[in-house]
Amino acid sequence: MAGGLFSDYDLGGFYDEAIGTNGAPRPGQEPVVDWFDALTPDDLRYHGDLRDDVLRSRGITFTVYGEAQGIERTWPMDLFPRIIRADEWDVLERGLAQRVDAVNRFLEDLYVGDQAILNDGVVPRWLVMSSSGFEREAFNISVPNGARCLVSGVDVVRGADGRFLVLEDNLRNPSGVSYVLENRATMARVLTGAFDRMGIRSVDHYGRSLLSALKHAAPPAAGDDPVVCVLTPGVFNSAYFEHAFLARQMGVELVEGRDLVVDDHVVAMRTTGGLRRVDVIYRRIDDHFLDPVVFESGSSLGVPGLMAAVRAGTVTVANAVGNGVADDKAVYPYVPAMIRYYLGEEALIDNATTYVLWDDDERNAAFDRMDELVWKPVAESGGYGILIGPQASDAELAAMRDTVEADPRGWIAQEVVALSRVPSCVDGGLEGRHVDLRTFVLTGESIEVIPGGLTRVAMRKGSLIVNSSQGGGSKDTWVLSEDPPDPAAAEPAGGTI
Repeated sequence: MAGGLFSDYDLGGFYDEAIGTNGAPRPGQEPVVDWFDALTPDDLRYHGDLRDDVLRSRGITFTVYGEAQGIERTWPMDLFPRIIRADEWDVLERGLAQRVDAVNRFLEDLYVGDQAILNDGVVPRWLVMSSSGFEREAFNISVPNGARCLVSGVDVVRGADGRFLVLEDNLRNPSGVSYVLENRATMARVLTGAFDRMGIRSVDHYGRSLLSALKHAAPPAAGDDPVVCVLTPGVFNSAYFEHAFLARQMGVELVEGRDLVVDDHVVAMRTTGGLRRVDVIYRRIDDHFLDPVVFESGSSLGVPGLMAAVRAGTVTVANAVGNGVADDKAVYPYVPAMIRYYLGEEALIDNATTYVLWDDDERNAAFDRMDELVWKPVAESGGYGILIGPQASDAELAAMRDTVEADPRGWIAQEVVALSRVPSCVDGGLEGRHVDLRTFVLTGESIEVIPGGLTRVAMRKGSLIVNSSQGGGSKDTWVLSEDPPDPAAAEPAGGTI
């Protein structure tokens, strides 16, 4: 790779997913590494400009709350793809399916079962009952097929040894899958030849799979063709682009709370032809705004009487109410125990090493290493509230200690994971940037893990914060098929990709 874009590539002491410690491409990465290495900086800028034109023309945006200069930005997508080999994905796929299966069983046990896992002391009862995501309104509400986490977003990372670890679970309204599909569509137009050369598993079926899972969760009375809709808070929500995108992908109605009405415990949506009964609602509204009768009385986003209809079994709301207790970061350390309890198996993917700070011994041990750990609030998302110990000042660490001592239930501490890096396009060249991966798992007739997911990349040099709201970007994630195409049919390096 002498003289190419990779000639001065610096591994930085981290695990690089594309380039090995010997400076050569890792297995499966060769075609893309060789092609990028043959580009000039001007070539790279040309493809970057083409990508930006495609994103703007497709209106692919996201919202950053609190920014004075405007709320919408074009979605940031890096040109260099993240590549996962078939054998690596096989392990990850089985581990994610295992994890979601166990969490679904935990939620079912908690809300409609005997709470056996609490009675047996495997998960502390007080911890569950004190979670902000625990909802008493969910008691005794059955969910068809036990699919409480119909859509799960599990965040995984690779550490210094290249092994995947689960960093957190997102089981309420996980977002980002629309960008998975749009990243792929954009790359197909900007780097056209790579797909034939690499043998990449498709993600284009997501809309069909989601619709199938939603219909599979319909109440029995819905019949053979349940009516599904997507419930959005409206155009000012940060994920509204995704809500509209998924409704189009599934060919169903996108509705707001004011478009739905409940009469005699039956939900219907207003249409130009009159009221039409709804059987399944894919809601993108948080629990507390769903129904002003039982939750926030001042909410104008939800549907009065919706929970009564759910309890009556005439409509299914996905994801189920009360899922937040299972993605509470203080409950997360117990997921491997859930897997052992419900499935009789060891977790195929480990958690990141985590300290539960309500435990005196673990809290004191964490306090002894404050500047070596990452400190996270259990109820926040999007990278907000996190303090990275090695990058924090003495004053910040002292303030964090006081905060944790005042509310130890509200925080966890984790070992810093030396996040793996992937080559990324920076100023006409390639530099390693840290990445994570949000995977998407559907619970329908079976558990399906969508190949790849949303790779988020920390575009600021040295940063470990990958969230788009914190200056991060994204990459298309290519899961290679087990039977790659014939190399003889591929174009030579440096050709159209």
